[in-house]
Amino acid sequence: MVGSSAEIMAAGTTDLVRAQPSQSICTSQKQSSTPPTQSSIERAKFRRAIGYSLDDIKGLSPTLCTHRIHLENESHCSIEPHRRLNPNLKEVVKKEILKLLDACVIYPMFDSTWVSLVHCVPKKGGITVIKIEKDELIPTRTITGHRMCIDYRKLNSASRKDHFPLPFTDQMLERLANHPYYCFLDGYSGFFQIPIHLNDQEKSTFTCPYGTFAYKRMPFGLCNAPATFQMCMTSIFSDLIEEMVEVFMDDFSVYGSSFSLC
Repeated sequence: MVGSSAEIMAAGTTDLVRAQPSQSICTSQKQSSTPPTQSSIERAKFRRAIGYSLDDIKGLSPTLCTHRIHLENESHCSIEPHRRLNPNLKEVVKKEILKLLDACVIYPMFDSTWVSLVHCVPKKGGITVIKIEKDELIPTRTITGHRMCIDYRKLNSASRKDHFPLPFTDQMLERLANHPYYCFLDGYSGFFQIPIHLNDQEKSTFTCPYGTFAYKRMPFGLCNAPATFQMCMTSIFSDLIEEMVEVFMDDFSVYGSSFSLC
């Protein structure tokens, strides 16, 4: 459910995007002793629009956008049994659970008819080259840590699919290439901006060594989450898309004929 473009622009856009540190729109904090640049002045002016932690995410009002989980058969249910985690991955889950609880993204759930499993997947880093037998060099991707995710495959297979279309990336790049100035913004934990409908929150329940919890806000892994997020962003930026902004999920490209217009 998405509200009008004007309402969402007024209420939601101040908390939606975070500047990528690697892009020209951001400057390092170590440069604070140097004279302020135009980009740093602009960032200071719109400080509320830049998030650095989950606490900075205010989220959208449920009256503007809400994620629904509609099942093909509402009487269907699936409860996965709790499974062991090795000690290192258990610590990863513990830190993530505490972070999400502090940010009020999840809450304890005790009687859900849908319970999914927690998994920890490796975070991929850059590619390095290692030497093996006979001095042969093999490119290998480094592992920088682990990320907690929820296995919603059974819930997704039972859900009705949302067919809201995603934009074609080649057309977006063609419009972007025609302008001399552009910057890229990344939505910080963008899915957590959108609340889950109260009637559907229990379906997002997952189990871990510290209990069972349900999401108040839309997590990654739900099959219709990309469609809901793209529909919400399209509604918010409907007056700007293809004019000076391109939006693909939580990636925003702003372009124009001068730096000030970006």
